[in-house]
Amino acid sequence: MDVTPIIDPLNDAQRDAVTAPQEPVLVVAGAGSGKTRVLVHRIAWLVEVEGVSPHGIMAVTFTNKAAAEMRGRVEQLLNMPISNLWIGTFHGLAHRLLRRHAEEVGLPKSFQILDSQDQQRMIRRIIKDMELDDSTWVAREVQWFINSQKDEGLRPDNLDARNDHTRAMLIRLYRVYQEACDQKGLVDFGELLLRAHELWLRNPDILMQYQRRFRHLLVDEFQDTNSVQYAWLRVLAGNTGTLFAVGDDDQSIYRWRGARVENMFQLKKEFPGMREIKLEQNYRSTATILNAANAIIANNNDRLGKNLWTDGNDGEQIKLYNAYNERDEAEFVIARIEDWISDGNLRADAAVLYRSNAQSRVFEERLLQKQVPYRVYGGLRFFERAEIKDALAYLRLLENRADDTSFERVVNLPTRGIGARTLGEIREYARANSISLWESAISNAGAQLSSRAGTAVHRFLELVENLARETSELQLHEQVDHVIERSELLAHFKKDRGEQAETRVENLEELVTAAQSFEPDEQDELPPLAAFLSHAALEAGEGQADKWEDCVQLMTLHSAKGLEFPLVFIAGMEEGLFPHKRSLNDPGGLEEERRLCYVGATRAMNQLYLSYAEQRRLHGVDNFAQASCFLAEIPTEYIEEVRPNIKVNRPAFRRENTIKVNTEPGMKLGQRVRHGKFGEGVVLNYEGTGSHARVQVNFEAAGTKWLVMSYANLELM
Repeated sequence: MDVTPIIDPLNDAQRDAVTAPQEPVLVVAGAGSGKTRVLVHRIAWLVEVEGVSPHGIMAVTFTNKAAAEMRGRVEQLLNMPISNLWIGTFHGLAHRLLRRHAEEVGLPKSFQILDSQDQQRMIRRIIKDMELDDSTWVAREVQWFINSQKDEGLRPDNLDARNDHTRAMLIRLYRVYQEACDQKGLVDFGELLLRAHELWLRNPDILMQYQRRFRHLLVDEFQDTNSVQYAWLRVLAGNTGTLFAVGDDDQSIYRWRGARVENMFQLKKEFPGMREIKLEQNYRSTATILNAANAIIANNNDRLGKNLWTDGNDGEQIKLYNAYNERDEAEFVIARIEDWISDGNLRADAAVLYRSNAQSRVFEERLLQKQVPYRVYGGLRFFERAEIKDALAYLRLLENRADDTSFERVVNLPTRGIGARTLGEIREYARANSISLWESAISNAGAQLSSRAGTAVHRFLELVENLARETSELQLHEQVDHVIERSELLAHFKKDRGEQAETRVENLEELVTAAQSFEPDEQDELPPLAAFLSHAALEAGEGQADKWEDCVQLMTLHSAKGLEFPLVFIAGMEEGLFPHKRSLNDPGGLEEERRLCYVGATRAMNQLYLSYAEQRRLHGVDNFAQASCFLAEIPTEYIEEVRPNIKVNRPAFRRENTIKVNTEPGMKLGQRVRHGKFGEGVVLNYEGTGSHARVQVNFEAAGTKWLVMSYANLELM
């Protein structure tokens, strides 16, 4: 038998993995080390050499795209169709099982799948039917609770309220929601996996049938499995199945989605004789980039351990830029991209990565000014994001009460008891009398509407009028800030949990910064707010480049996983931004942030730029941050500091993690102080002298901030 096509394209470590005996194997596959190739060639080896029937193989991955690619490559390598091979995502394979065994898991054969939006709508109806306050019991938050419990394999009966009223109500909502789903024959995404797991646990005969069939389980991206996915696989593997798991603990960056990197360590405990093979040869990046990435990730304690290397060249040093502020940073990055394009390179080969979604705005602004096509990968442009449109709708109503589109968007956001029926009556009256929705609401508030609905509408009208009056004398960014706060939009999104909610809050705060940095056209005679709203509309109207178009790529570091680019910029490498502020007091969170940095660095093939700003404006406030601790973890021989083109007074980049603390008379560490905007706090650090002195204060309400002493106006307590 000619096995040349299967093993010849492989390096030694890949070959060891592909040809391993039929026993449990854990492949620790580093970034760019060819893990998909190993999975594909392992399947081909099992079928062609070991004589395993495709009928007895199950291959699991996380995306439909990855599953389709794997199937196509296996068929190409074997030169035959493999329709009876189970290759798919966890959800796809679970769905396939449940369709076959619906009766055994208590589902109708015609059960329907709820997507995320349908699930949220259903939860919202349940909250209403239970006559709960939907401003307290937010549908998105209840949805997060239900899904997180299902990811852990937990039903309402498995949960303890712990004498916590809020948790008790969430458990009750979970129970009512699940009863409604069961009654209607509906299954959400989390339920697919949980029911598939319960299928094994409650039906030993069915489990044994599949254990006999699927002797070979191959799993991709094992570091991203959650509790119920791990349990499902573990039960199916039993004591006789051969588990071939491929993953990289150093690229586990989805803890907030329920992913448990600990599952890779647990595997080795549950399969004591499991063979471990490391794929460390990288086919993507230069030696310099890999050495820097290795140095960063080596600071994590809980890891299986590996060291990426390449037989390619050393490549260029990593460029480090200390920007004066975020606009200087964007100017620098876009100028380097323009140089790249001028040298005949593709725009699509350049990517700008950032930790926070809100950081895209300043890069978008600069790219638009330079007329460089770009695309926000996996997301919307800044002014197209829903929460930004919500805030702008309030602002547009301040300018023009007859703006019907804005009225409809925010009349019940946050929810204030103005439902579809009430809005329908307002809309019908406006149409019949050829007036705006605002005018119709004024007429209807005391007439056609019910007393309850009329009161709710009146309060909304009063809110907008008050906002207009309160902001009439404020500066533009103060207007935006005040509207976001007083409309309770910020509080509305802060109630939600998870990464998406935090992103929305950061985007709203960035809108304040956008307003503060907005410079209207001198020839434009519009008032500042009207000019800013026109600017936002025009930028939102500038469509993104199409997927096929050659354009610069903007994306979050999380979105970048699995991608690669010849030229990569990682922007905003500052303490509190990257690593993110919420991880600074959480060792597990900080290790995940470091893994995210490792992922970002290993996206770069040839050139990597890192940048941080000495001063960054967040929520309209200038913050003075330190350079990210991750920068100090890169050995100096791999770094070339790029000096700015403008002369500004700035501190040199510090590689040590400790700062010499100086104090001025009356100011000492631990001193309690009060700030006009941020309230009371405690002094944590102090550096510099005279007008350049700055102090780090941990405020009780606003968190930790660096402030310039000459502007802070701190009151000693």
